Amino acid sequence: MVLCDVCGLRSARVFQAHTGLRLCGECFVESVRSRVWGEVEKWGLIEPGDSVLLAVSGGKDSYVMLESLALRYKVSRLIGLSIIEGIPGYNREDDVRALVEFARSCGVDVIVTSVKDYTGLSVYEMVREARFKGLVESACTFCGLSRRHIMDYYARMLGVSKIATAHNLDDEVQTLVINILRGDIVGVTKIHPLAPHPKGGVRRVKPLRKIYEWETATYAMLRGFKFQETECMFIEENPTLRAKVRVALYELERDHPGLLLRFLEYFDEILRGNLRLSESMEPTTTCSRCGALTTRGRTLCKLCELLEKIDLKEPSYARLRLNLSIK
Repeated sequence: MVLCDVCGLRSARVFQAHTGLRLCGECFVESVRSRVWGEVEKWGLIEPGDSVLLAVSGGKDSYVMLESLALRYKVSRLIGLSIIEGIPGYNREDDVRALVEFARSCGVDVIVTSVKDYTGLSVYEMVREARFKGLVESACTFCGLSRRHIMDYYARMLGVSKIATAHNLDDEVQTLVINILRGDIVGVTKIHPLAPHPKGGVRRVKPLRKIYEWETATYAMLRGFKFQETECMFIEENPTLRAKVRVALYELERDHPGLLLRFLEYFDEILRGNLRLSESMEPTTTCSRCGALTTRGRTLCKLCELLEKIDLKEPSYARLRLNLSIK
């Protein structure tokens, strides 16, 4: 029997390749939590007096973020937000129910809404309309813009000071590499946890940004969470640049354990003094249709512009957001 390298008392159950440690279940879970808390405190992701909107999908990452933050930051007001995309076979009622019950056990209430309730169309319906019109926008574009719009709306309506998303290390490095490949300097700098947020907007934080995806999956299984395991149908049907980058990074990490973590930590340090680059792209105007913040020179926000392409010129949220702006 191989004993845990940390406690030396229990059987090792997990090999943490990037540290070379063999850990028992308890020490592994503690390792993940302590690194989440360390990242939060290093960059001030959650500070005294903060109220935080937790974007929780019901996947493994959401459960890890929920439990980790609820255990450590009970002094803060934590509110969950779960967004149902409306993709056949992907969104299931029992997954949402399990998430809400688990969050309640952690002392966190969850608001459940959907892309269709907010915009008038589900993500699947948006993609169907786009394809009918011969548009090239991917499902991820419709989904991502809708989710960000909804998170911002609820954050402003509830008056929270931060939005926390459960992006893990793999997600973060994929985004960084994609922005590098596209030559998007501003996008690269916005990865940094101290990057300035838009004036009038709500700061977004990523407590799991130094936790590998395999670690969140292992944590969730060790803790017995009933998380959503189904993958979105559009990932395999129409592989995006992100999907291709993800495969390449997995192969590199397999051959060089710890590479993704070192890569992100390196960029954290070199970007620290260049965050002013992202300030030049701060939104300075509002969407004429819904009142959402948008970048200088635009009359419509990206979501309103995208939905107009599929003839949805009066999305359900337009009146809601304009009313919110008036308040």
